[in-house]
Amino acid sequence: MNMEYENIELSDDEEEITAQTVLKTLQNAWQNERLAPEILPHQNEMVECMLGQIQHMEKNINKLPKTDLRASIHKMELNRIKFIICNYLKTRLDKIEKYCISIMNDEKQRVESGTNYLTPQEYKYAQEYLMNMESHLKEAALDHVPGNMQSFDLNKLVIYPNLQAHVFLRANETVTGIILEDLGGDQDEEIDLEENSQHILQYKPIADLLKSGKVQLM
Repeated sequence: MNMEYENIELSDDEEEITAQTVLKTLQNAWQNERLAPEILPHQNEMVECMLGQIQHMEKNINKLPKTDLRASIHKMELNRIKFIICNYLKTRLDKIEKYCISIMNDEKQRVESGTNYLTPQEYKYAQEYLMNMESHLKEAALDHVPGNMQSFDLNKLVIYPNLQAHVFLRANETVTGIILEDLGGDQDEEIDLEENSQHILQYKPIADLLKSGKVQLM
């Protein structure tokens, strides 16, 4: 009673991948996004692929008799996939709202280099959220103080994610030469991660490893 998936073709320069691979990638992205303190590079292509698969699977389910047990089981699986996608997107929006100023400051530089973390829709949402926040502050506070006090620097309100937070991770491959900064000012430590080993480490030293898929948050 396995779910029926279609093969997925990406752009011309990318290999065909299976829907199971897309789902696994999306599950990993969801888990990483929930556990990482900062917003991660978007996986919008995987989301779009999976949404297409959901439509395909719903058509197949509708062909089954309502009394067929497979229909109920497949619907439960579909609901699980929909939850993963919705929660993944909501987690990203929550981070955008919480760290909007710092994310936009960083994203403007990333857009110029073509390494943007946000989708176009997320970027537009962040811009509008920032404009609304400025407008609210002006109407709620600045309009009620003397004119010489009405200017303010939005960057003074910036909130940064805690990159020193500790995370639980698994190494997807062997990684050598990770430098762990000693926050107490003593000597830094260099460690290696063996494939499939599990660790609790500060997020900052492994951030790039996470984004490149060399480690997975748990």
